[in-house]
Formats: sequence, C-alpha cells, structure tokens
Amino acid sequence: MAIEVFNRYEHKYMLDRETFEKVIKILDEHMDMDSHNKDHTPYTISNIYFDTVNNDLIINSIDKPIFKEKVRLRTYKTPITMKSEVFLEIKRKYKGVVGKRRVSLKLKEFYEFYDKRKYKSSQIFEEIRYLFDYYKLEPMMYVGYDRLSYKGKDDPCLRITFDSNLRSRYDNLKLEYGDSGEKYFKEDMYIMEIKTLGAMPFWLVDALSELKIYPTSFSKIGRIYSDKMKEEYNAK
Repeated sequence: MAIEVFNRYEHKYMLDRETFEKVIKILDEHMDMDSHNKDHTPYTISNIYFDTVNNDLIINSIDKPIFKEKVRLRTYKTPITMKSEVFLEIKRKYKGVVGKRRVSLKLKEFYEFYDKRKYKSSQIFEEIRYLFDYYKLEPMMYVGYDRLSYKGKDDPCLRITFDSNLRSRYDNLKLEYGDSGEKYFKEDMYIMEIKTLGAMPFWLVDALSELKIYPTSFSKIGRIYSDKMKEEYNAK
C-alpha cells in the first residue's frame, strides 16, 4: 500500500477543439507527455464518488465554501481482477489550495475496507475511515473521462491535463463494471487544468493571453449533479 500527499494550485479552463489543438502545439515545445500517454493517445480515468444519502458533500461543494472535500475511488484503467490497483482519495480545497491525500491498494482490499473496515492502518487511511464512518458514505456517482497529461521539462511540478469525453452514471457503481456513461458535452470540449506549486512560467502566461484563454470554475461532479437536479425539477 503506497501513500501519496499533494498540495498545489489548480486552474481550470474550457477549450473547444480548435483552441485545444493550438495549445497542444505550444506545450510540445515546453513540456513532456506523461508516461501514461503514448503518441498523444488519452488514457481513461474512472472515479466512484462517495456521499451521504442526502448528497451533503456535493451540495456543500456547489455552494463554493472556503473549505470543501470529496472522497472517491479512482483507477487509471478499468479493473480486470480483484488484484487491480485502485486509489482511495480525499480531495480537499481550502482558500484556493488543493490538497489530495490518497492510498493505493488492490480492488479486493478496498472492498475489505468498505464492507468490513479491514485495512492496514496509516494516518491517511484513518482519515478516510473517519469520513466513511462519520458521514456514512456510500457510492453516489460514477464519473469517467479521457486524459492527456503533460509535465514541465524544466519544472516537473508543473502539470497540465486535458480531460475530454466526460461521462457519468448513477447505476452499476463499481469500477469493474466498466467506463460507460452518459456523455456530458454534446460537442468536442476539453477541460484544461493547470496544476502548479506557485506562479506559472512566463511562456505559459503569454500563451494563455495570446489565445484569449480565461480561467473558469468547473467541477465535473458538481456540474453533472446540478444539471441532473435541474432536469428533475423541470420535469415535475
């Protein structure tokens, strides 16, 4: 079981396909592709988000508080067996700084934790256990997307990701059931996320300015949930 902790700033942008292709050409000069990507081929990220029966965590997140947190189970490919690697994560945001605390484990070990609270003790796992028990968390939504990921040549802490083909489902809430879901965007759209420990490099600031790319607030799970609630309300 591996333990990872991240703290950084995250800036999000929405790009159409034409702008995405222009940005990619610039990034290829200053950044390297992530090891998960080969020849600009995206890899799939699948998530199961957990919440209370009343969806308290996501509702709180949508209200944009100073502090918010999410709990999810993530994989970078569809698990084939109970030995497949998954990541159990807490993602928190406080005054613009994003912190992620996660443990890697086998899918079988996750079910042993979820069903029986059986796990190898660690500080992060104790935090995760506390949230599951305090909120009585259960699977709420599947969210999947295809990702291209870059890291800086001179600054490996600079990361830029592009997520496309955003999709979700509210049934079959297990990762081993595959990455199918209802598509969110009707056209080709890309969610670009710039992740830094501090200021952006000048070449990146200039590129954003030249292409007139401006930051936006976009939470994948927040948007999907909000739109679903609107649809249900309008259907009444």
